[in-house]
Amino acid sequence: MVNRKLLWMVCGFALVALALVPRTGATSSEHRTTYLTFSHTVGLPGISLGPGTYIFEIANPDSGADVVRVMSRDRRRPYFMGFTKGVARPHTLPGEQMVSLGESAAGAAPPITVWWPENDSTGREFVYPGTR
Repeated sequence: MVNRKLLWMVCGFALVALALVPRTGATSSEHRTTYLTFSHTVGLPGISLGPGTYIFEIANPDSGADVVRVMSRDRRRPYFMGFTKGVARPHTLPGEQMVSLGESAAGAAPPITVWWPENDSTGREFVYPGTR
């Protein structure tokens, strides 16, 4: 019984690790990779990102583009990987704006609600617990 659980855990970790490894020859346009630098702490579902530069990219560009991966600038540390919803970029949103932030309590990190990949008319809305 313990060996079976261990085997399932190892398989699960292997699948996550494979999902985190970029494909060989993948270009920025395939993954819609964006380097974002924050001067203050911001939030994503289940995690806060301190000031710094992070890579935001589509983890599954060939199968729906609904999974977003956020990593350290050097790609050594994954911070977030989760499902998102596609949303159209409002016509009034400046083209250089790469994220939309939500409201937060005083002293709390504002949540990133939508990431807008560069040169893309569709953004990726993050799914937070308790929202639909």
